Amino acid sequence: MAADASMIEVISLIYSYTALGVGVILGAAGLGSALGWGLICARFMEGIARQPEMLPTLRVQMFITAGLMESFPFIVLAFAMYFTFANPFVGGALDAIKGLGAGP
Repeated sequence: MAADASMIEVISLIYSYTALGVGVILGAAGLGSALGWGLICARFMEGIARQPEMLPTLRVQMFITAGLMESFPFIVLAFAMYFTFANPFVGGALDAIKGLGAGP
């Protein structure tokens, strides 16, 4: 009976720490994306101010870079969804508890 209570406690701790970690990585991805957009647009306007004739080239480079930079939060979101819904840490913890002989 005590082993079941400890397993429930371990699993709930894993899920709570995973939720905290997912929140942190999503916040960091959002912050990084916002800073990236700001830097890209600032450098784009700076480049146009220095050489206005380079506008078409700089625009293409800006959109390519922005597209690559914008994919980063979606990749992070995919990892966050994986950790949230298919948490690999729970299976590892259950295997470790079973290996100690404390589980069913």
